[in-house]
Amino acid sequence: MASMGNASFLPEQDMLSTILGELKRTVREYTTATTESSCPAVRQMFESLTADTLKLQGELYNLMKQQNMYSAGSYALNVDVDKQYKQAQQSVQKARDLISQKNAAMGPFAHQPNVASHAANVPPLS
Repeated sequence: MASMGNASFLPEQDMLSTILGELKRTVREYTTATTESSCPAVRQMFESLTADTLKLQGELYNLMKQQNMYSAGSYALNVDVDKQYKQAQQSVQKARDLISQKNAAMGPFAHQPNVASHAANVPPLS
């Protein structure tokens, strides 16, 4: 078998892009696990893993950007961001209303949440 020395199977940019993509995917998976956790200890573990992975993803992104290996997409207009944010708020409110309505109809048989409500992860734009 021929020795490849320090040669890499993939160019550095391709390897880093693959790792960056995996970090993004991992954050999505951890976020899903966090929202689906009913045990406070497990939820806390996934919150911590999410934060650590986001930090690592940000550091890798900054490194790639400094090395001109990654270009940021175009900036979104504030109007578009605000529109999406308002639509998301409306969806959340509709879901809360539906849950309240269904819980009220169930009376004493309604399931009480075992995890306290938490604040939004991102403050609204002013």
